[in-house]
Amino acid sequence: MKIGVLVSGAGTNLQALLDAEAAGKLAPAEIVVVVSNRPGVPALARAEKAGKPALVVDHKIFLERAAFEAEMITELEKHGVELVVLAGFMRVLTDRFLDRYPLRIVNTHPSLLPAFVGSDAPAQAIAHGVKVSGVTVHFVDASLDGGPIIAQVAVPVLPGDDAAALHARIQREEHRLLPEVVRRLAAGLVSCQGRLVVDRAE
Repeated sequence: MKIGVLVSGAGTNLQALLDAEAAGKLAPAEIVVVVSNRPGVPALARAEKAGKPALVVDHKIFLERAAFEAEMITELEKHGVELVVLAGFMRVLTDRFLDRYPLRIVNTHPSLLPAFVGSDAPAQAIAHGVKVSGVTVHFVDASLDGGPIIAQVAVPVLPGDDAAALHARIQREEHRLLPEVVRRLAAGLVSCQGRLVVDRAE
C-alpha cells in the first residue's frame, strides 16, 4: 500500500514511520511521498535524508482552501497514494479532500479521544486534573478529532507533570503506535464499517 504523509513541522511521527520502514516493520506499507504545507520545516529534511520525495504545497500562496487541497491531491495522485497519514499536519481538511480518500486518512491525537479534542490536548488534560491521558490513532472525517477510533494507548499523568512532560511521554507511545496501525491497515487487518472499526488478529 502506497502511503503519502502530510506534515507541517518537526516530523517526529514521520521519523517513526521512516524508522519502521527502514527496519522492515512497515511492510506491506511503503512511504512514497511526503508533503508539507510549510516550507523549510525539519520534516522535509527527514524525508530527504531517507530518500523520499519531499514536496511543499504552501497553503499561504493559495487564495482558496479548495485550490490548496486540489494541488495536494494532484501531488498525491502523481505518486499513486492509497492511504494518507497526517503526521503533525496542522490544517483542517475539507470535504473535498476527505471525499477523495474516504476512510483512507489517518491521524494521531495526544489524548484518549473523545476527551480533549483540538489543540493543546496535554495542557487540557493537566488543567482538568485527569489521572490518565494517552494517544489515539483514528480515521479522519469531517468532525474535529471525531473520526472512528482505530487504536488507543493510555499514558498516566504523573504528579508534577506539566503539559510538556506529559506530551513527551505521549509522543513515545505515539511513535510506537502509529507505524503499527499503518502496517495493519496496509495488511488489510483493519477496516471500518460505518463507525465500527474491525481489527482482525494476524
